[in-house]
Amino acid sequence: MSKRDTTIPEIKESPLFWPARLKGDVLLVLDETLIPRKLHYIKVKNTKQAVEVIRQMKTRAFGQFLVVMQTFLLEVNNSKVLSQQALCAKLRKTAERLNKSRPTFPFEEVTSLVVRWAGQAVEQNIDIRAFVPKCINGYLEGIRARRLERVRKIAGVLKDGDSVLTHCNVSGELAMAAYIAQQQNKHIHFFATETRPYFQGAKLTAWELRRMKADVTLIADNAVGSVMADGLVNKVIVGSDRSCANGDFANKIGTYQIAVLANEFGIPFYVLTQPSDKIKTGADIPVEIRNPQELLTYLNKKIVSGVVSGFYPGFDVVPHELVTEAIALDTRA
Repeated sequence: MSKRDTTIPEIKESPLFWPARLKGDVLLVLDETLIPRKLHYIKVKNTKQAVEVIRQMKTRAFGQFLVVMQTFLLEVNNSKVLSQQALCAKLRKTAERLNKSRPTFPFEEVTSLVVRWAGQAVEQNIDIRAFVPKCINGYLEGIRARRLERVRKIAGVLKDGDSVLTHCNVSGELAMAAYIAQQQNKHIHFFATETRPYFQGAKLTAWELRRMKADVTLIADNAVGSVMADGLVNKVIVGSDRSCANGDFANKIGTYQIAVLANEFGIPFYVLTQPSDKIKTGADIPVEIRNPQELLTYLNKKIVSGVVSGFYPGFDVVPHELVTEAIALDTRA
């Protein structure tokens, strides 16, 4: 067996892999809207600011999950004089506010864990201020380990000579897998779609792939059919924001048409998922309709003339029949 088969390569971490970290009484959140111009961290000190960071898309997907979980740590730190019962009630209120911040995201699946831990502490007369942070930090450590393991699984999917299409951004994992593939002497090419209206494929995916020295080509969202028809792509790897019990999932708007095209051309379609049995099928996913101004403006400047309406569903749903393989990460405790 060759050295390449037996050696576990080092994983080089992308800033997007863990974009929110607690430092003292402040949560530092990477402002992804400023990438690639600069790496800037927003200081979040309470639930209100956390909700704004989520709603304004300052961080996305996994970053929003981190903000949600670590907001509870902020509130525990900010509540040193409250009684056990009062702090438990405050954490329940925090969960409610976070759950309402974005409809498509299943925040309730993780906020309910924190509420449960707080309730346990009250019932068993355990100090909430010690017990809840211990549970949250232990949970996040487990998630981090499982994400690193999934990075290795993605690297295993990548074969020498692959040309991989990706859509939007998968919070560091694909870029880190690309780095491992390089360490294994695999030559991989990536096509990244630009993803309107935030251009996350251009500003995030292409940026972090290049940071890992990966070979990447940026294409317009509507060029997917063309590159597939021309035989320039042999795999698709995307992330997901919500999964269903039957394997359907929701991701950045435009993912569904890519899945349809991949099926048409016989191209394997891989998705990184967070398994959930809370919602049965894709038809049950509440798709978030974003502010149309996000589509009609860029850098706060109008990009259309006259009176033009906009329609911007943030996500679409991909039926499980179009998925070749789901590479799962279980976020349940």
